[in-house]
Amino acid sequence: MKAAVYIPGQTPKYLDFAEPIAQNDSQLLITVKAAAVKNLDKGIVSGHHYSSETDKQPKVAGIDGVGQLADGTRVYGFGISGMIAEKALVDKNRTVKLPAGIDDATAAALPNAVMGAGAAIHFKAALKQGEVILINGATGVTGMVAVQIAKHYGAKKVIVTGRNAEALNHLLHLGAGEAISLKQDDEEIIKKIKEIHSATPIDIVIDYVWGHPAELVLAALQGKGGITHKVRYVTVGAMAGDKISLSSGTLRSSDIEISGSGLGSLNADNMRDLFTKMVPEMLQLAADGKLKIDTVTADLKDVETAWHKEIPGGKRLVIVI
Repeated sequence: MKAAVYIPGQTPKYLDFAEPIAQNDSQLLITVKAAAVKNLDKGIVSGHHYSSETDKQPKVAGIDGVGQLADGTRVYGFGISGMIAEKALVDKNRTVKLPAGIDDATAAALPNAVMGAGAAIHFKAALKQGEVILINGATGVTGMVAVQIAKHYGAKKVIVTGRNAEALNHLLHLGAGEAISLKQDDEEIIKKIKEIHSATPIDIVIDYVWGHPAELVLAALQGKGGITHKVRYVTVGAMAGDKISLSSGTLRSSDIEISGSGLGSLNADNMRDLFTKMVPEMLQLAADGKLKIDTVTADLKDVETAWHKEIPGGKRLVIVI
């Protein structure tokens, strides 16, 4: 079969690769139709993600995708083998039947964004109806989905931050109530977040960038010794840097609870609900036109060129097989 084959640290290439063979009843072989290229995929391929393998054996890229089972059923599946290929193995317990009316590219792009947004908002932060949420670094694909999911789960107000002015404006049309540009001076960003927090206390922060922007948000939430409003802070990504400087005084002066959402942080019940409830619900919302995600497509044979292609902000690259 043809596949996007890589050696860790190198760009995937369009090459022949042995077709995977199911080893037990929990593994299903699918004919892949589309697979999204995400920051996670690029991190794994580059060898820089914590789940990356260290050996130099050729592998197939892609952790998830959509395709058809032997009986013709269209499904989204989480890969046991690499998914950017003509054939792949998926875990029977991590597959979702696709609703009618959803195209392959949307179905391939949405679930990972749902995992990065919905899992953080619903499982880790446990958003309650009427709460206020700040999404730090919301101008990427997952951030844009997070705004829509937060509103779907009942957020009273969604505040977004980011550097892309056009994307921030688009987020206001998707349901965000207020946007903060990260291109401003640090003092202005902190002042604005403090003003918002004082007027409508922030209950949850979902952070996709970490690094210096996270330092600014945490500084804005720091208390002065009095009673403070509890904030659940969930880190999901580290696009602005993997480490931050965090003063002990910030945590001692304020009621901030910090946790993470990602591979390994969800328990077994969360993972089951993710694939049996959340992802099916969000795919149906997309099929009904109530959840938006923008994609750019490329053919499998062009994967090497597409891998490093500059993709417009807020859009997901999808490889079509």
